[in-house]
Amino acid sequence: MKERRSLIHIIPSNKWGGAQTYALDICRHYMAAGWNVTALTRNAVGVDAPFAEAGIELLHAPLGGFLDMGSAMTLARKLKATPQGGIVIHAHRYRDAFTALMARKIAKRQDVKVVTTRHTVRRGRNTFIFRKIYSGVDAHIFVSEMAYRGFENSIKGKINLPESKIHILHNSIYTTAAERLPEPAHGPVIALYQGAIVKGKGLETLIDAMALIKGSKMRLRISGMGDPDYLDLLRRRAMQREVMDNIDWNIKTTPSVETCTEAHFGVVPSSVQEAFNLESLRFMAAARPQITTDNGAQCEYLEDGVTAFLIKPDSAEELADTMLRLVRDPALRFTMGSAAYKKFSNYLSWEHFINSLNIIYTT
Repeated sequence: MKERRSLIHIIPSNKWGGAQTYALDICRHYMAAGWNVTALTRNAVGVDAPFAEAGIELLHAPLGGFLDMGSAMTLARKLKATPQGGIVIHAHRYRDAFTALMARKIAKRQDVKVVTTRHTVRRGRNTFIFRKIYSGVDAHIFVSEMAYRGFENSIKGKINLPESKIHILHNSIYTTAAERLPEPAHGPVIALYQGAIVKGKGLETLIDAMALIKGSKMRLRISGMGDPDYLDLLRRRAMQREVMDNIDWNIKTTPSVETCTEAHFGVVPSSVQEAFNLESLRFMAAARPQITTDNGAQCEYLEDGVTAFLIKPDSAEELADTMLRLVRDPALRFTMGSAAYKKFSNYLSWEHFINSLNIIYTT
């Protein structure tokens, strides 16, 4: 009888976000493929619930970092109890990779492969403990070339990692959308912001842009979850600029490709550098054009004027002008949406992503 492989994802956050969605989609896939799958979390209800709903086994530990040997022991006990057959531990922070490496050593399980994913644009760290972690990790995944360069440039000449351990793998999303869905047939043109309602996402700029195009008969839909105090600030900003009546606030909704199909185009106006943005993928999978900023990894998978409009961050005027262009030109929306869908299907689909990840996991 063939031995089953096992996968453990370490998820330290107390809140839901892009990294948690990434981990959940991967766990679902491998559970369906017959692997033993476990999510190691901090026992946070908001994170545990989606994994439990998917039928994924939960294991809890504090995940407190370098001085937290209790978490390493908890994970080591799990490794000792796991049948032979190959185990992958996938971490999303290097401090959790340290926990995984310690657990592997304690459990004396040489069949454990430790994988990390870098979801942000951050510098690498040249200290003794981080050098040990970087060299001990079996596969380093970076969600974009930008994420890798931010890491690699800071440690170049100080830490030498074999090229075989470095993998630049653009994110994907699991979606059942098999074909392009038409735009909403009635009503005003709808621009959608979908995602985390937090600072750095350019929402202030988006509201200011709405104030510049009040008479356009376009509606903005803001959909997602975030801090209630920050949401109040945004609403006050909308009231001060007299655009509150032009905005629908769909709060506490889960991002999805289906929500994207209810709009005519997407707006992803991040002011911070995004190592990768799942919301951009959702608009592509929904065959919707989008307006996003040019300061992150968006330039790696979106082509200006073809699959999206790439604009400067924090420019309400440029954002307003570009939104009006899409509002007034349905043929342009169709052409760009079709090109975005084709790019997603050919290069960024779940099948493409998971085939690449599977090679990393199993070789």
